[in-house]
Amino acid sequence: MERLFLSASAVSGFLAVALGAFAAHGLKNSLDEYFLKVFHTGVEYQFYHTFALALVGLLAARGESTSLKFAGYAFLFGIVVFSGSLYVLALTKTKAWGAVTPFGGIGFLVGWAGLLVAAFKKG
Repeated sequence: MERLFLSASAVSGFLAVALGAFAAHGLKNSLDEYFLKVFHTGVEYQFYHTFALALVGLLAARGESTSLKFAGYAFLFGIVVFSGSLYVLALTKTKAWGAVTPFGGIGFLVGWAGLLVAAFKKG
């Protein structure tokens, strides 16, 4: 389990840096301020939750935990759905994608709740 979450964290971090650079250099002339900010928000939340996913992987290395596994998958879901929907929204300028974004946000919340449960189970 820890290998999956640490690997996913590394891939997510790599992509967050690449997408952030792409937005800063490649999109600044093709997107208006609103859509550039939307894209930036996706990158920002991807970064935050990349670190959360790495934490889950490191904690999982100390022992199997259903709560940690649940948290890790929820963080992965959140990164793909929340950040992914914002990237698609910004690049296509199709605001309907904004209706998908909250599902990824719920994934993030579930991930943090799973981490909290894991903390209390260990303590």
